[in-house]
Amino acid sequence: MPDPAQPQQPDLADELLRRMTTDQHARGVRDNGEIAAPDYELMRTVDNDNTAALQRIIDEHGWPGHSLVGEQAANAAWLIAQHADLDFQQRALGLVRDAVTRNDATTQQLALLTDRVLMRQGQPQIYGTQYRDLCDGRGYQLWDVTDPDNLDVRRAEADLGPHADYEVAIRSTYRPHPQELRAERAP
Repeated sequence: MPDPAQPQQPDLADELLRRMTTDQHARGVRDNGEIAAPDYELMRTVDNDNTAALQRIIDEHGWPGHSLVGEQAANAAWLIAQHADLDFQQRALGLVRDAVTRNDATTQQLALLTDRVLMRQGQPQIYGTQYRDLCDGRGYQLWDVTDPDNLDVRRAEADLGPHADYEVAIRSTYRPHPQELRAERAP
């Protein structure tokens, strides 16, 4: 397998990294790590543009995994898929699953995308990675989880840390949104 630090397609890697930066800026993540108020209209525009670009890349090259674009850009591709529409996420999920079997994507990426798809389908998640913003200033609530008693076992199998640690990180990173943003966030 090629060295993941040296992507086979450096131009694609650069494009994916630029798109990830744009994605994160629209969501309020600044270069210094601070989080500002997200711009929801810009997020929708960026997500649609990024999804179309990732679709083109997949059509031409397959899933942009570690061997094709390097680890950072492969993570950028996964992030773009995380923020895409459900139909695209479902397609990407199969591609990421296949990439994991080739060691060309991470089990963490697969777990997070799996949970995101399940949540968007209104089903309980498996790995406890998805939270919903209550949009009332009270914070975030864990999306329903299948078999919560064995959650940390499944998380360990996916190389995710204990859920309690993840929850602390979520609650300390993301600020709750006030109720008046509920309409603005709607698709």
